[in-house]
Amino acid sequence: MNLGEFDYARLIYLGILVSVLVFWFIVHNRHSLGKTAQMALAWGLIFLGVIAAFGLWDDISQTVRPRQSALNAQGQISVPRAPDGHYYLTLNVNDQPVEFLIDTGATDVVLTQSDAARIGLDPNNLNYYGRAMTANGEVRTAPVDLKSIALGDVVDKNVTAWVNQGDQEQSLLGMAYLQRWSHISIGNNALILTR
Repeated sequence: MNLGEFDYARLIYLGILVSVLVFWFIVHNRHSLGKTAQMALAWGLIFLGVIAAFGLWDDISQTVRPRQSALNAQGQISVPRAPDGHYYLTLNVNDQPVEFLIDTGATDVVLTQSDAARIGLDPNNLNYYGRAMTANGEVRTAPVDLKSIALGDVVDKNVTAWVNQGDQEQSLLGMAYLQRWSHISIGNNALILTR
């Protein structure tokens, strides 16, 4: 028996098996066939939806929140534009991952209270003598020295940052950090940092 005959025989067997199951299903549920067919169709669609979501999960997650690429051989990192139009970059600050909103209009690196606490700072014991203007008005800030900010193999030591005393949703990555890179460019829905 060659491969073509083997596949054809299996197909016939599978067809007979499915026909028997469908016949049994119809005979067994002949009194409520309409409702049963609706339920079978609903479960079939749910099953297909789960399979489709599982198969497309990488594409879906990349669309919802695109991920930054690793530092390449040319010393560049590509930061894709998020659906909200902003660029986000995850850095290791004092060996803890912190997600930053890249803000080329901001002068400094500004941490939220929660991110500051996560990297080992005590926001309640900082000296908030600085002032900054935000979209929500003036806020008080406290200067802090970060032991390290790492992006892959690129590590910057002793970086000055500020902790915002007000309510801030996202830590900001301003020009104090970005100017450490030799070149910044935006194109093709990505921000490219070059060391």
